[in-house]
Amino acid sequence: MRSFVCRIAGLVLLASVAPALAQTYPNRPITIVVGYPPGASSDLLARTVGEPLAAVLGQPVLIDNRAGAGGNVAAAYVARAPGDGYTLMVGTDAMMTSNIYLYKNAAFDPAKDFAPITNAGANIICLAVNNELPVKSVAELIAYARANPGKLSFGSSGTASPHHLSGELLRQMASIDILHVPYKGGGAAANDLLGGHIGMAFLSLSSAVPLLTTGKIRILAVVEKSRYAAMPDIPTIAETVPGFEMSSWLGFFAPAVTPDPLIARLHDEIVRILKTDTVKDKLASLGFAVTATAPGELAAAVKTGLEVRGQLMKSAGIQPE
Repeated sequence: MRSFVCRIAGLVLLASVAPALAQTYPNRPITIVVGYPPGASSDLLARTVGEPLAAVLGQPVLIDNRAGAGGNVAAAYVARAPGDGYTLMVGTDAMMTSNIYLYKNAAFDPAKDFAPITNAGANIICLAVNNELPVKSVAELIAYARANPGKLSFGSSGTASPHHLSGELLRQMASIDILHVPYKGGGAAANDLLGGHIGMAFLSLSSAVPLLTTGKIRILAVVEKSRYAAMPDIPTIAETVPGFEMSSWLGFFAPAVTPDPLIARLHDEIVRILKTDTVKDKLASLGFAVTATAPGELAAAVKTGLEVRGQLMKSAGIQPE
């Protein structure tokens, strides 16, 4: 009770100083916390946005990579940071929707501990196969899997990642028997696909596209509801398996107690940056489709994701660690 009263008192105090805070903000460096190592899609997004954001706000923007527990270390840190606009986070769909079911002690509530700023966009995931596998379409892959039950393995960037859940969803919706092989990151899965150690994998486009020049893999489809505008010749899985969709998104968040005026300011500046041609083109080359939504749309994505991912992980038999 004492903790609750202190929290309410803090919120009242923050509300009383919010207007003044908004007028002087920012007057020192801002930190964007990333839950993964340098080079990850969330890290690339933070750095791509961070540089122009620093120029607009007139203060340095620092990137703090706090990797660990699938992003939980970073999320727990930001959830308890001061709500003064100086600590932000790039949250992924895995961190904000799947992890609460995967880890027994996540140490944060994705729906209550954060103030959404904007859903920056979709991290496009594709279904890729080794060229030795005798399939050239999703339909042929499904037919092959049905003719060879239990013999086809798919790689992913880790248990309960959207890449893993894409495979589980395909397994369920297409009624095929395929085995999951989790890796510690998409790079490792891509390397084993390249080497023929696994026949198929769900990879971020940023990991798969550079490998196409080797002639050893091919991309069959993307997992989004619609085709990826930057690569319109790649079909969706839904074109073969109606209703299939597994979106993977990245968004900007702040601690839940951050005042609305600061959230509005950050939203406007980050969205403006995301919509510039330079940033859109750079992110598109990394397999990232910019959406730049309102805060409420990101909140809705978290809510819907918690429901959908919870059901899917339960049906897939994924147990919390």
